[in-house]
This record gives sequence, structure tokens and C-alpha cells, in this order.
Amino acid sequence: MLHPIFSTVLGHPELVAEHLANYAALVRQETAQAGRGLVARIVAGVLAAASAMLALGLIGVAVLLGVLHGSFHWVLVIVPGVAVVIAAICAWYATRPSPSYGFDDLRSQLEADLQALHNAGAHHGQR
Repeated sequence: MLHPIFSTVLGHPELVAEHLANYAALVRQETAQAGRGLVARIVAGVLAAASAMLALGLIGVAVLLGVLHGSFHWVLVIVPGVAVVIAAICAWYATRPSPSYGFDDLRSQLEADLQALHNAGAHHGQR
């Protein structure tokens, strides 16, 4: 007598093909989700670096203008400050702990399938 998995594969191959197609769709969905999170973090990191470089340049210009004119103007602080704030926000977003895209749904589905196979094997062995 065959194990239940073999009799299912031999008797209903369309069920196995549908199950494998569902696994492929689940992998595709979770990969896309993880990819979106990774791309967002990369973009935030690039924006943080660009904003930091812009802030450094603006700070240098502000210092030079302040020394050249010999007076203080709030604009010389506000303009580079905006670039520093943007760089800080982007850096925070890029370095914050990301939600785990550890393929949790796929892992739980595999565990459920393995448990079902073990149960079928144990039930088959008791006959």
C-alpha cells in the first residue's frame, strides 16, 4: 500500500500542481513585499547622504557669508537647517529597525503542510 502522499500525487496530479502554483504565488507576493521595503530604505539612505552633502555645502556658504558681511542673519541658519532636518529624517527612516519580512506566511504554510504529511503518515502507519 502506498503512502497517502503518493496516492494523492498519482491519483490527483492537478491538486499537486495547484498547490505548487499557490506556493509560487505566495513566494512572489512575499518577495515583492520585502523588495518594496528594501527599495524604500535604499532610497531613504541615498536621500540622507545627498541631503547631508547639501547641508555641508550650505553651512560652508552660510559661514562664509556671515564672515564676509560681519553680521548674523537667521536665514543663514534656517536654510542649512532645513537640509540637516531632511537628512536626519531620511537617515532615521533608512536606519530604523525594519519590520521583519522573514517570509512568515510561507514558513507557516510549509509547517502546516509538513504537519499534515506527518499526520497522514502516522495515520497510514496505524493501519
